[in-house]
Parts: sequence; structure tokens; C-alpha cells
Amino acid sequence: MIKPKITEIQAKSVFTKSGLPGSDWVINPYNGCLFGCMYCYAAQIARWKHPDEQWGSYLDVKVNAPQVLKQELSKLSRKLKTKNFGSVFFSSVTDPYVGLEAKYKLTRKCLQVLADFGYEGSVSVQTKSPLITQDIDILKKLKNVTVGFTVTTLDDKVSRFLEVMAPRVSQRIEALNQLHQAGIATYAFVGPLLPHFMNNPQTINKLLDKLQMVGVKEVWFEHINLSSKIKARLFEYLQKEAPHLINDFEKADTQEYRDKLDSIIYKAMKGRGLKMGLGKVIYHHSLSKKARKR
Repeated sequence: MIKPKITEIQAKSVFTKSGLPGSDWVINPYNGCLFGCMYCYAAQIARWKHPDEQWGSYLDVKVNAPQVLKQELSKLSRKLKTKNFGSVFFSSVTDPYVGLEAKYKLTRKCLQVLADFGYEGSVSVQTKSPLITQDIDILKKLKNVTVGFTVTTLDDKVSRFLEVMAPRVSQRIEALNQLHQAGIATYAFVGPLLPHFMNNPQTINKLLDKLQMVGVKEVWFEHINLSSKIKARLFEYLQKEAPHLINDFEKADTQEYRDKLDSIIYKAMKGRGLKMGLGKVIYHHSLSKKARKR
């Protein structure tokens, strides 16, 4: 295993406009991620400073992120005469609770900055790490906070296969339960919807049953993004580790497949009392087209 490259950097800004659906602002205390998920869209976005390095092998640590965030919030507050700038999301090009968060605590400190500032907008944190449960004390100080976990399967072997160094999915489920018991609103992000593993009524209903058992009230679904660069990286990995899956992943990149899967999901969600994020199954390319029209 290659030793990851950890670089401490000074950030000029950490409170930036978001291009993601459902969020106005995004905070990335880190650039890069050591979980190395094989399907991750951020592998292509966050590597602009690391063009020749493998995703999962580097992490830029924005050591001054809390101080910069404090300054940016104060400046915006003076300009806009409010403490509500819209919805804030942790994080878009990293996992905010990547393992080294235990050492640097940058996400914790940024959450504390928001709490001390008295931020009145909504704050959403999405992660794959149970490390977030150590920050329940600060999460409770925020006026409107939700915590989401990426849950693409209930099988630890499958999660380790495609999410490589990320915490086991069983740990994420337990963390969701802990957060719920602490009174913190939670959601699950089932994205990407994994071909072969999460594309039939049985597995989807089983997943939803489990999520409801641990108190999840909202579920987001997203089709797998097989744009050229993501597909090239993912398929190279599949060719080495599980070539028999390639055909299933190829089929997932068709409208017929997505329509059929949408139907299964809508039927599985019916009558559960669960909110569906954006009210539909997200598809990356359709969102991109809408953004271009705007």
C-alpha cells in the first residue's frame, strides 16, 4: 500500500458557492480524500493540484480553515445584514470526516465557528465515517443541522470492494442510530446506485427497512455517474478485480435501465413516510443540462 501524501496548506477561502443541488454554500476543510472510492466524482474535481496522483493517495489539509471561515462569515454578515446565507454543505470534494480529522479536527472547528457565529441557515454534513459521532455536542448547538451518511449497500464486503478504505457500512448504520438517539436529524444518500448490487426490489426494500429502523427520515438516490473519466478509472479497476461485473455496469448507463430502476425505487418508497431528496432519483447529466440552460 502506498503511503498517502499529506500536505498542510493555507486556504484563501473555505466558504464557497455550491454547484450541488440542495445547497447554496459548501465548506471543504480538506482537498482530496483517503477513502479512495472507485466511483467518486470528486476524483476528477479535486485533483487539479495532483494531476498525476492516484485518488485516495493524497490529502491537502487546510490548517487555517476555521480562521478563514470566521472571517468570511463576519464579512458576509456585515454586507448582507443577516446571519442566514442559505444552506451550507460539508463537503463536496472530500469527506469531512476523513481519518485525519481525528488529528486536525478542522471540520469540528468549522462547525464550532458556525455555532459561535449563530448561523441561522441550514447546515448539512455528509460523510462515510462514524467519527462524526464525536461531534454530537457541537452539532446540537447548531439551529438547523442534518447529518447524512452515504449508504450504497448493507454488505460490508461490497462497501469495502468499491469504497476501498472507507469505514464499513455497518459502522455507518450504527452511527446513524447514535445520531438519531441524540436527537439529530439524519438522512441517507444512496448514491451511486450500484449496478448488480443495488438495482432490484429486494435489496432496495431491505436497505430502506434498515434505514428506517435507525431513524432516517429522508433518503436521496442518485444514479451512477459514468462520465468518461470516472468510467475509465472505475472500469480499469473492475477489469482487474471483477471483470464479470463490467457488463452490468455498462447496462447501467442507459435510459432504459434508469427508467426501470426509478420505477422500482418509487414503488419501494411509497407508503413509507420517507422524504425523497429533491423528490426524484438524481441523474448527474440531467442536472448538468439544467444548469447549462440557466
